[in-house]
Amino acid sequence: MAHPTDGHTLAGSAQAAASLPGFARRVPFGVMLVVTGVIGWVAAGILILEKLELYRNPDHVTSCDINPWVSCGQVMETWQAELLGFPNPFIGLVGFTVTITTGMALLAGARFGRWYWVGLQAGVTLGAVFATWLWSQALFDIYILCLYCMVVWAAMVPLFILTTVRNLVHGIIPAPVGFTRSLAAWVGPVVVLTWIAIAASVFFRFLHVFT
Repeated sequence: MAHPTDGHTLAGSAQAAASLPGFARRVPFGVMLVVTGVIGWVAAGILILEKLELYRNPDHVTSCDINPWVSCGQVMETWQAELLGFPNPFIGLVGFTVTITTGMALLAGARFGRWYWVGLQAGVTLGAVFATWLWSQALFDIYILCLYCMVVWAAMVPLFILTTVRNLVHGIIPAPVGFTRSLAAWVGPVVVLTWIAIAASVFFRFLHVFT
């Protein structure tokens, strides 16, 4: 038998969900996780296939070996490409699989406890830090670009920013209400400006290649 207050509880839940910023609601956020996860997973998967082909044939030319400055094959030969002793894309493959699974679960109506969101935040944050380090190495140490790596960088931007702000909005990460509301209102421009900053850093660092 339905509890007499069930209708009020459901109505209250619906009102609470409606008051959330669009991106922080269950379905839109789930879609974001799936889309960014799939993009990153595919890029990581291609890099793994290319690396396996290089193991079989050291003379293999990867699909993004365009010139001396844009070459996945040359990047794969550096120590930064195997920071933990195995190809970095395996980390991305596992991480993006978790992202996709979480997004699909949300779209199916799943509800996660606070501990899960804290864990997801930790994983996404570590992924963002790792991607930032790889970006810095590509631009200022290796001085060679990997196109599929840049796809992963691009996917990590909304994944990290939107997940962080979503967790702020839902109180998973404690923060002042005013700060959270302002950040949530400007989250779209923040994502776009971050993309522009990354693109600009690549353009100006490799200006001679583009011109």
